Amino acid sequence: MLTAYGAANGCLTEFEAAATPEVPPDSVWLDLVEPTAAEEAAVEAALGIDIPTREELAEIEASSRLYQEDGAAFMTANLIRRGEHDEPESSPVTFIIKDNTLITIRYHHPQAFPAYVKRAMKPQTTALTGWGVLISLLEAVVDRAADHLERAGQIVDETSKKTFGAKRNLAGVHKQNPRRSVNLQELIENIGEEGDFVSKMRESLVSIGRAVAFMQAITDQVRENKLMKEHKARIKILQRDIVSLTDHATFLSGKISFLLDAVLGLISIEQNGIIKIFSVAAVVFLPPTLVASIYGMNFAFMPELQWTFGYPFAIVLMVMSAILPFYYFKSKGWL
Repeated sequence: MLTAYGAANGCLTEFEAAATPEVPPDSVWLDLVEPTAAEEAAVEAALGIDIPTREELAEIEASSRLYQEDGAAFMTANLIRRGEHDEPESSPVTFIIKDNTLITIRYHHPQAFPAYVKRAMKPQTTALTGWGVLISLLEAVVDRAADHLERAGQIVDETSKKTFGAKRNLAGVHKQNPRRSVNLQELIENIGEEGDFVSKMRESLVSIGRAVAFMQAITDQVRENKLMKEHKARIKILQRDIVSLTDHATFLSGKISFLLDAVLGLISIEQNGIIKIFSVAAVVFLPPTLVASIYGMNFAFMPELQWTFGYPFAIVLMVMSAILPFYYFKSKGWL
């Protein structure tokens, strides 16, 4: 789908879709979402550039996603969105700047795009040129990334409280019931999901940072004017935001790794507790088993077999031999 936007009265305006794909002459932004061959051909004919196909985008190496060709600058970055079931989806998005027109090519729907369009259709204080729209769009992407990381941080904090809060409860509220009130498997799944998301978000921020650095290198070569000074200042602010978010993503990754190790440690403690119970039970029942084995032997001369109270004596002896080790272990704090 090809959507063309122009600028009027300081607002972003959307051109009406034509029956056949065409590029309005005063477009400042052409948004190609899963474009057809006809739409790609129309844009290529209007701007004189070669638009990469979806297969070409998938084959482009990370080191070859930033280049200039036919008087246009091509920048490809991985953008993240929350898909179905809150799972992270990563897909490359290509930004092309040719003269005063921005072209975006994407095959998924990052939430930052409609959010920017909704905001840009109100009067803007920034210039709605191709460069201005590109910078504003990347600012919306970075703002969205900040929201995602903030949400991931909240989930990590909640998981941390569940993990270590349950440990404290074992000595208090749940003292009578040693079984944990928290599903450790569920905690591991939550930690794994957020770890995967934060990792993909960090990769996305790195790719966006490389694109912004490429933008700065291009703008440094352009003749200085008031508008370009504004663009350069916004690009520098955008770079600082990306660096701070990348550092925050790195911090979250470290915290997630710590939580994963902590949950695995708690699982090991629970497993050791279960093994300890079986070990103590085996030791407690070992003396009664020995007594029963002795009086189960088939020797002809065993004095106790002739006693009137021989059977009760053996039962009492087995019970006592089980009770004494139990209280001994309890006095040592092993139970």
